[in-house]
Amino acid sequence: MEMAAPACYRHPDEPTRIRCQRCGRPICRQCMVPGPVGFQCPECVQQGMQQTRQYALPYGGTRSSNPKSTSVALVAVNVAVWLLLLLTGGYSGVPMAYVSLAPVDVAFNGAWWQLITSGFAHVELWHIGFNMLVLYLLGPNVEQIVGRWRFLAIYFVALLGGAAAVMLFSNPLSATLGASGAIYGLLGAVLMLALKHKGDVRGILTWIGINVVVSFLWANVSWQGHLGGLVGGVLATAAVIYLPKQYRRFQWPLLALLAVIFVGLSVFRVLQLTA
Repeated sequence: MEMAAPACYRHPDEPTRIRCQRCGRPICRQCMVPGPVGFQCPECVQQGMQQTRQYALPYGGTRSSNPKSTSVALVAVNVAVWLLLLLTGGYSGVPMAYVSLAPVDVAFNGAWWQLITSGFAHVELWHIGFNMLVLYLLGPNVEQIVGRWRFLAIYFVALLGGAAAVMLFSNPLSATLGASGAIYGLLGAVLMLALKHKGDVRGILTWIGINVVVSFLWANVSWQGHLGGLVGGVLATAAVIYLPKQYRRFQWPLLALLAVIFVGLSVFRVLQLTA
């Protein structure tokens, strides 16, 4: 014997055999909302929209369930490269000359990869220790506001900004390495976010000022990479957070343009050296 169809939970006089794919309640044609699979009831659709808004970030993207994971992954890559360099001779090892950024190598040996690899190479324990500590402390905070992919874009644009400044303003025969350019980019990102959200700008400016002064006073420190990374981080973060919502689709083209500009400045320096 065939059983009678249950009634729609919102319209008791409407029998139906369709059920919401999320809650399982019977729904009639008036209440059926197409979903990824089957149909959903209006209440489940509303709950889904609320959850989506809850995880949405102010500048696009969604909130990561573990915002520390991206920074931890970057730390792991830096530590792995550091250990590799130690195992192959440190300062005197051939890999050090291969991954550090020397303008003459880029100009005359075509070592363009050094623009990236130099940002992951360290030698001294204090150098990688300080950089990775700042990355671990600042990275998740920036990612929680701008999202994982925008955070990574800011990081790498800052890295390229630091490399471009080294190419332009350092001794062509010198070799530079370290994640400091990208780390200073994160300092710039925190500054821009504080300005936008009316945070503790004075404290951040003091911290940046101290680090900039140290960059000029401490021997064997690349002020070029530090300032270039800082400028790159400021510009990349501004491209993410200051565009009006209706123009947010231009975030990625602007970030790509900044990366192209920094690489273009390195190309310009190469042309100068080889002229």
